[in-house]
Amino acid sequence: MPALYVMIPAALLIVAIAVYIFFWAVDSGQYDDLDGPAHSILFDDQDPNHKAAIDEADGTASDHDRRTPPHA
Repeated sequence: MPALYVMIPAALLIVAIAVYIFFWAVDSGQYDDLDGPAHSILFDDQDPNHKAAIDEADGTASDHDRRTPPHA
């Protein structure tokens, strides 16, 4: 029973801190754009200097490109 005198205020303090952090995150704009990061992964801008896939499709890849695996 004496443990409840310590645990209940501790639990209330933890809940109060969690609620404060949640409202701070909402006020600071953490949840303003939920779809933007998901769409930025799917629709990433193409690098105009990236020609490896075009060269490989054309068969003009250099000898060095053929020896190194794609993950290296």
